[in-house]
Amino acid sequence: MISRYLSIALLLGIALHASGQGIARPEVPAEIKAPAGEEVVLVAHATGSQIYTCQAAADGKYAWTLKAPDAELHDAKGAVIGKHYAGPTWKSNDGSEVKGKAAAHVDSPDKDAIPWLLVNVTDHSGQGALSRVTSIQRIQTKGGRPSSSAECDASKQNSETKSSYTADYYFFAPAK
Repeated sequence: MISRYLSIALLLGIALHASGQGIARPEVPAEIKAPAGEEVVLVAHATGSQIYTCQAAADGKYAWTLKAPDAELHDAKGAVIGKHYAGPTWKSNDGSEVKGKAAAHVDSPDKDAIPWLLVNVTDHSGQGALSRVTSIQRIQTKGGRPSSSAECDASKQNSETKSSYTADYYFFAPAK
């Protein structure tokens, strides 16, 4: 039911953008709000995996450590419009690309999902939909945590596991 409402909200946001009224900012906790003076320029739904590697921590205990995401980005109609992968990097099919660094996070309302994030863009390349983007929000996450049944110990060091996830990404740029 929530995904139905989210789909309606995404379609409404695209319709508003097309009419020149802009895409509404999502309601999020204060810690991950995009900076004032920025507007939503693109919304994408991601489907894919979070890839983890079994590593020893400083205390000698082994744990799954995030290696990289591997996801497709979809528009409100479900068409693939880009990719999300290591860096973290978001690449649009139009050739524009951004890399970023997490600036803040909050736990997902879904305890089994990866956190919601605010990402500051650190690098741009290409011209297109992402060329003006300065921050990104990851919200509405589902899944993405390493499976509790996937063992991580010395015998599994450097092994990988993938965990399926979905999320919505809101891309922000300075308001025109």
